[in-house]
Amino acid sequence: MAKFISNSEEETKHFAKKLASFLHTGDVVLLCGNLGSGKTKFTEGILDYFGLASEISSPTFTIVNEHNAKGTNIYHFDVYRLSDVDEFYSIGGEEYFSNGISIIEWGEMIESALPDNYLKITFEKDNDNFNMRTLILEPHGDNFKEIIERIV
Repeated sequence: MAKFISNSEEETKHFAKKLASFLHTGDVVLLCGNLGSGKTKFTEGILDYFGLASEISSPTFTIVNEHNAKGTNIYHFDVYRLSDVDEFYSIGGEEYFSNGISIIEWGEMIESALPDNYLKITFEKDNDNFNMRTLILEPHGDNFKEIIERIV
């Protein structure tokens, strides 16, 4: 586990771009935290790295937005409106994992459906500083341990 302190939306996006430079097809990144904690800004940073910053939109009503850039697919999920993990399975959600990079907002809701290797990032707001966020990075499996050491 590692922590990154962000003092602004720009720092959050820059950190996400750093992470994105190491992502490959099959990688899954879970984004957890309260409303307004920075999950979508983080996703914006990842999409920006792939030249897709202008395409960011929350997939709240469609569950997943699909993007293609730099030879890989990027799947941006927002599973907030799913009632349970079974609903994720019923839309074929797990089939996306091997076909691209999956970024999943509110991912704690479907953790049991995830592959063995994924990165969980929990966003925590600071009560005293409106712009400050603590990002807690937890690698599950071996794939992300070295990446975390290189970016934090």
